[in-house]
Amino acid sequence: MSESMEITEQESDLRAKLHALQVEHRDLDQIIAQLQAVPPPDELMLRRMKKRKLLLKDRISVLERMLEPDEPA
Repeated sequence: MSESMEITEQESDLRAKLHALQVEHRDLDQIIAQLQAVPPPDELMLRRMKKRKLLLKDRISVLERMLEPDEPA
């Protein structure tokens, strides 16, 4: 397989992972907003969701930088 095809496949894989993380991040954001409107009896669950959301945001940022670097290669 040619190098350009491998790069295209890698980029496609990264974009798919990025999309999945963005969807999960958005879903968590909605769940957290709902739980904050009516505080749950389990505050630990809410804190864990917020922590997961921050982790997803970090991963999304890494993938976005990999797909669109600041400097031309």
